[in-house]
Amino acid sequence: MDLSIAIIILLGLGADYLFKKIKLPGLIGMLIIGILAGPYVLNLMSPEMMNVSGDFRKIALIVILLRAGFELRRDTLNRVGRTAMLLSAVPALFEIAAVTYFGPKLLGISYIEAAILGAILGAVSPAVVVPLMIDFMDRGRGAKKGIPTLILAASSVDDVFVIVLFSIFLGMYGGGQVNVWAKLAEIPVSITLGILIGLIPGYILYRLFERYDWRPPKRTLIVLGISIMLTWIEKQAEGHVPIASLLGVMAIGFIILEKSEPIAHIMSQKLKKLWVFAELLLFVLVGAQVNIHVAMDAGLMGSLLIIIGLFFRSIGTYLCLIGTPLNQMERLFTVVSYIPKATVQAAIGAVPLAYGVASGDLILAIAVMSILLTAPIGAIGIMFLGERVLDHGAKSPYKFKELRQRLELPRVGERVRCREDGSLWKVIEERELWLENNNGHADTAHPTPAIELRLWREGQRSEPGKGQTIYKIYKPDDAPFTKEWEIIYDW
Repeated sequence: MDLSIAIIILLGLGADYLFKKIKLPGLIGMLIIGILAGPYVLNLMSPEMMNVSGDFRKIALIVILLRAGFELRRDTLNRVGRTAMLLSAVPALFEIAAVTYFGPKLLGISYIEAAILGAILGAVSPAVVVPLMIDFMDRGRGAKKGIPTLILAASSVDDVFVIVLFSIFLGMYGGGQVNVWAKLAEIPVSITLGILIGLIPGYILYRLFERYDWRPPKRTLIVLGISIMLTWIEKQAEGHVPIASLLGVMAIGFIILEKSEPIAHIMSQKLKKLWVFAELLLFVLVGAQVNIHVAMDAGLMGSLLIIIGLFFRSIGTYLCLIGTPLNQMERLFTVVSYIPKATVQAAIGAVPLAYGVASGDLILAIAVMSILLTAPIGAIGIMFLGERVLDHGAKSPYKFKELRQRLELPRVGERVRCREDGSLWKVIEERELWLENNNGHADTAHPTPAIELRLWREGQRSEPGKGQTIYKIYKPDDAPFTKEWEIIYDW
């Protein structure tokens, strides 16, 4: 398995670099490397790696969803809440309905088999969509109307809705008695319980982090460990009560951000570094799950059915956006963002075959084909349109994030050492400021982001804030913080 990890790292990074050089999303290169290195082409992955592939992919998905939670601001969620709920169900229903209707005509399968296939195809891929949305949020794109937050929140709930429908159709195929209304009731129950099991530990963690001065790496690992436990709780409760644990993962980040932005932002930065490795695991291993030989069995009719489903899905997505402040190009961006498929299709595509569904092999082939067709096209479309459509925002709060990264500024709670005299200081307060800079012309005022840090000198036998403190203001044109100070990354 050690060689498999080396292959994932080296070939994955190489593919990421090459695809970014030609202005394409790096994740496409990682998916292709996974397909080629997987057991269905060159077979470079060890059987042990493939056996634990699902666990690695889940942990990688947890990392990116935690980062998503640390970016979910309450005011933005309030603005997009209604539209997000519509997007979490309506587009999937349109796609499932289209596949159910056209499936028997194109493939000669029964309507219930077509409904099962539609439910598999109806899920958008958080593995593809969430990282791209977070990248836009990191750069302050679309912040004014909250478009990345809207897509991020809706795509996370979309999977819960679709998987419940999939279980209903699969149960109906087996001829057993399925209480459809009881199954549908699982959707709000699953969402509510998922959010609750995230909010409660998230609040407890916030109180612990406030009381005990743990270093950022420890905090991040504790949050990651709790998040992994949430997915274990979901598995243990399976068959008794439905829990959408991945929503709980996002809720942990949300509540910590709500209660303490400095703590949330520090952990978000640590997760961003961890994501470099987690991203490789996620996309290369998703690619390794793709049986390209099976995908070829889908044929022309299978590919046509996928396209028809996407067409109707796009209609459903557009209808959800009627009445919103989004312009036509922003609506087109949202429609394209709902195209990629990967994680859910790779996870449940083979379930009908194992369950004994007559056309299970065909359903698996089309599920795999949907990944090959939509993940690259959707990712390219999201990046292409996002750069041209999403606004920058004159006073976007993400300008401060850009400033922090450019100047390498520390966060509240981090310790620093003065390079001049070697004295130790701790960041105990920060403020985000907008400085009006009009260059002497009142009619051309341009707000400039700035961050004020308050540093307390350690080793003076006094509580933070009561001994010697200094204030430093950092603006975009200033030299990096690390020119005069060294950030101490200890535990």
